[in-house]
Amino acid sequence: MKSITILGSTGSIGKQALEVVDAYPQKLQVTGLSCNSNNLIVEQIRKYSPKYVAVKDEAFAKEIASLFPNVKVYAGDSGVCKLAQVKVDVLLNALVGVSGLRPTIKAIEVGNCIALANKETLVAGGELVMPLAKEKGVNILPVDSEHSAIWQSLTAKNVSRILLTASGGAFRDWTKEQLVEAKACDALKHPNWNMGKKVTIDSATLMNKGLEIIEAMHLFDVECDDVKVLIHRQSVAHSMVEYADGSVIAQMSYPDMRLPIQIALLYPERGNYAFEKYDFVGKTLTFEDVDEEKFPCLSIAKYCAKEKGIAPVVMNAANEIAVNAYLDNKIKFYDIPYYIGIALKEFYQGQRITSEEHIYEVDFKVRTYIKDLIFKR
Repeated sequence: MKSITILGSTGSIGKQALEVVDAYPQKLQVTGLSCNSNNLIVEQIRKYSPKYVAVKDEAFAKEIASLFPNVKVYAGDSGVCKLAQVKVDVLLNALVGVSGLRPTIKAIEVGNCIALANKETLVAGGELVMPLAKEKGVNILPVDSEHSAIWQSLTAKNVSRILLTASGGAFRDWTKEQLVEAKACDALKHPNWNMGKKVTIDSATLMNKGLEIIEAMHLFDVECDDVKVLIHRQSVAHSMVEYADGSVIAQMSYPDMRLPIQIALLYPERGNYAFEKYDFVGKTLTFEDVDEEKFPCLSIAKYCAKEKGIAPVVMNAANEIAVNAYLDNKIKFYDIPYYIGIALKEFYQGQRITSEEHIYEVDFKVRTYIKDLIFKR
């Protein structure tokens, strides 16, 4: 029986992870759960009986503690970190944003295996996280469908390049002229996946693929130029690895996030439960190049991936603020790359990352600066 902690249990990935737990009641046991302030966690605690819970909202944490006196309840950001330090077989980090970095580091420090669904951990902090994981002998198992696919397809040495697939998001067939006035409500209509709002907007701008390039660089020890993004509308080939001899190995399946979650939680065992199988008969799979003029966020992310240091930190912070503003209808679609560009000009002059505190300091300054620019317009 594997003990697991889920950070962000009330979000999209967290809820799907608990469906995987339901599918393997004899193999997976919930030890800890965390959320910001979602009442859904009350139902989750009743169903899964975790020993530990972390709630970011301190007032809500007190309510949870009074409802469940036999559960150890941690409060605030520090409480999430304390939960991450509880020894378990696997810790699934499904938090959203750079707030997921510190709990990952805390979990690695105590030797917890990480199932990683939090992109920002590696985008902002990969230069610190990967060496620490190596030092502590901790596995970081990718949960993103693309990185899970790459991980499963890396069967030999002599890799030529990684082929990172993208659905293209809700706006893949829109013209640049149409995108000028594209609304967030349209961007949230993803053709293939049911995801959280932030990642769905990132999918529409293709920033998601830029973030995934940086993740892949850290996870698989490759450079930006070793990763090629392809539009794959069907989301069946979740990514591919091309070898020097021309062979290409792909991981293909029905587009369902529960499969990569299941693979990470059960590793090294392979599960025997299929949530849904893909029928290849009569289907066509297509692959296209990305129009980076239409989706400039991908070009910006590639630049930051090559620069390394604090460039991805600046980009990520500005992107999060701009995406939130877009969701609130405060800015337009192409304002997202515009504000990221402004942030890079203001805050990036080739600096390297010196510490975890340095990452959070830069992140805070960028967020404050971009918020002020947007809301003083």
